[in-house]
Amino acid sequence: MTLSLTLLVILLTVITSMIGFNNHRFIERWMFIPYKIKNKNQWDRFFLSGLIHKDYMHLLFNMFTFYFFGGVVERFLAFKYGPLTGGVVFILFYLLGIVVADIPTYLKNKDNSYYRALGASGGTAATVFSSIIIMPLADICLFGIICLPGFILGAIFLIYSYTKGKKDNDGINHDAHLFGALFGIVFILIISPDSGLYFIDQIKSYRLF
Repeated sequence: MTLSLTLLVILLTVITSMIGFNNHRFIERWMFIPYKIKNKNQWDRFFLSGLIHKDYMHLLFNMFTFYFFGGVVERFLAFKYGPLTGGVVFILFYLLGIVVADIPTYLKNKDNSYYRALGASGGTAATVFSSIIIMPLADICLFGIICLPGFILGAIFLIYSYTKGKKDNDGINHDAHLFGALFGIVFILIISPDSGLYFIDQIKSYRLF
């Protein structure tokens, strides 16, 4: 049995995150610290910070989400470009999602020596919202209880992330969620404009009852 790229990304992230749980020096070097990126030219932190997590719950939530939606995007890209090229595009997409999602945070905190962040939330959000454009009416369930079509839950999430990001008072990098999501949407619309037309047609045909 061959592992999908989605599972390989998850496996790598689980390994590096678990190493970080028991190694403070390791996690400190990989953490997203805009001040050190600017002053020490440690630009690799944009990528490395997406491979570590705060704790097991943080890791589980991100990787559980990525597992379900990563497969959708991976298969879509494989169908569009072929397995090899599609796989390369998928990995680049995921990494760019992590990087792009953190650019606003970097610009906001590059002179703040106390700011720190970590986690794959940007890449995960990009993956979720790309899959929503591809399959807007597919249900997304919260904790297996509340299930809503992806485009509705996605809209709620964008509003929530924007609002919480403005307040910036709970220690969560909501900007990374927001800009990761926006990157995922833009990415799919650029490489597959027809997906945008399909998305609109699906929304028009949706009936709540």
